[in-house]
Amino acid sequence: MKAKHQRLILAVVALAALIGAGLLAASALKDEAAYFYAPNDVKTKGVEPGKAIRLGGMVVKGSLKRASDGVTIHFDVTDGKAIVPASFKGIAPDLFREGSGVVAEGAFDAGGTFQATNLLAKHDERYMPRELEGMSYDEKTHKMKADQ
Repeated sequence: MKAKHQRLILAVVALAALIGAGLLAASALKDEAAYFYAPNDVKTKGVEPGKAIRLGGMVVKGSLKRASDGVTIHFDVTDGKAIVPASFKGIAPDLFREGSGVVAEGAFDAGGTFQATNLLAKHDERYMPRELEGMSYDEKTHKMKADQ
């Protein structure tokens, strides 16, 4: 009877340890999760400054400006419904250019500019984020439009 009681206590302690480890892992992942937003989501729902997100869309043609420091770039991201100003300090991927798709990781500052810490532009011009499927970028109007 004593051995049976010890096994029961051991099983309860092991279960409690597993639940505790799961809760700690979930808590740590929640802090590191970056949610995906399109520019229209940012404008309609709002995003609190400092919250880590991924911003995806197309780089607006004519918006890419390089700062005098040589490493900071300013650009606008659009999904055809809204435009969000963004900035990145660092070396941009080779495929990052105006009129191409981009997913940027970072957060908004208090002034409403997205401060990217990482640019994910490692795709060719045929790539389209799932949220923008069935749309194309009109170079004349700088807007996204539904494909015919």
